[in-house]
Amino acid sequence: MNPARVAGSVASALGLAWVARAVWGLPRALGAGPSEIAPTALGKSSYRDGRFHNTEASAMIAAGSAASLVWSGLTQGRVGRPRRPVPLVTPAVPEQAEELAVTWYGHASALIELDGYRVLTDPVWSERVSPSPVIGPARLHPVPGELSTLPKVDAVVISHDHYDHLDKPTVDELVRAQRAPFVVPMGIGAHLRLWGVPDDRIIELDWGGSVSLGHKAGDRGLTITCAEARHFSGRGLTRNTTLWASWALAGPTKRVYFGGDTGYTKAFAQAGAVLGPFDLTLLPIGAYDERWTDVHMTPEEAVRAHADLCLGDPGYGLLVPIHWATFNLAFHGWAEPVHRLVSAAAAAGTAIAVPKPGERVVPNDLPPRVSWWEDVE
Repeated sequence: MNPARVAGSVASALGLAWVARAVWGLPRALGAGPSEIAPTALGKSSYRDGRFHNTEASAMIAAGSAASLVWSGLTQGRVGRPRRPVPLVTPAVPEQAEELAVTWYGHASALIELDGYRVLTDPVWSERVSPSPVIGPARLHPVPGELSTLPKVDAVVISHDHYDHLDKPTVDELVRAQRAPFVVPMGIGAHLRLWGVPDDRIIELDWGGSVSLGHKAGDRGLTITCAEARHFSGRGLTRNTTLWASWALAGPTKRVYFGGDTGYTKAFAQAGAVLGPFDLTLLPIGAYDERWTDVHMTPEEAVRAHADLCLGDPGYGLLVPIHWATFNLAFHGWAEPVHRLVSAAAAAGTAIAVPKPGERVVPNDLPPRVSWWEDVE
């Protein structure tokens, strides 16, 4: 038997196996198509010509920047990776939800506690944020806790359908392990139905729409409001067939704002005036770039947004940064967002807490801040 021929056959088989794994489940992971989404989108305030639109003029990338983006991808693709392992904390799971607390699992995945309720945001437990299990941005740190260790949650909220915010394998597991409804922007219900989420566990809302939930009949102690964001959507080549949103959570005594992924927008001040002020804001600080300023915030804009959400008072409430540290999605340094956030918050007089992945933050019981990221960058 020819050793070279055997080696070639083995290599070919391995190559075919890799390709098969790369494309396995790809069509379903992409989600629903425009024709399946459109029936629920028709007639909504920002939907026209088959697409949702931002209220403010917005571009996904600046005109004429395509060539520079290709160059950045070739020369700066690893600049956002940490030099040392990111420290993790095993999440603490108290038997009863706190009046106000949040556990950050990385990126935009967080478990919010308010007035005895628990809300899970943008849960992504997969290794890669991609329709493929072997291609696409991979985690920079492990998930700090298994999905099976999550307590019973009252709602799962999704900000939009990008892979780093809506993850099919995680949704599959939550359908099996939890009973909470998925509260989503218009159109995303089509993805969930395709993936087998029961209709009675899907609540789709337009900007300004709300739903009230309770632990028992007649109890409507948690109100979840779909708030306007400035972003875009899409899981394939077709963009903006589903809506994107931030979320306002209101209990009897506390209010929390989950930004998801968004550029800076006048909608923050509007949300603050109508739904705020907020005791806790979770706002994105990473994956910014001068070539997509309309749809992603800088850390300085996150501090400004917090003030807008707190009726112009930058010293009200607590800001917890999200959308950084977990995936390399831009061309800035790994710790640059948090360094800029700390400086901007100090200048504005804004209280911040920067948890490690898995760490639980209780605003009324904050320990002295430790700049843990300096040991990682």
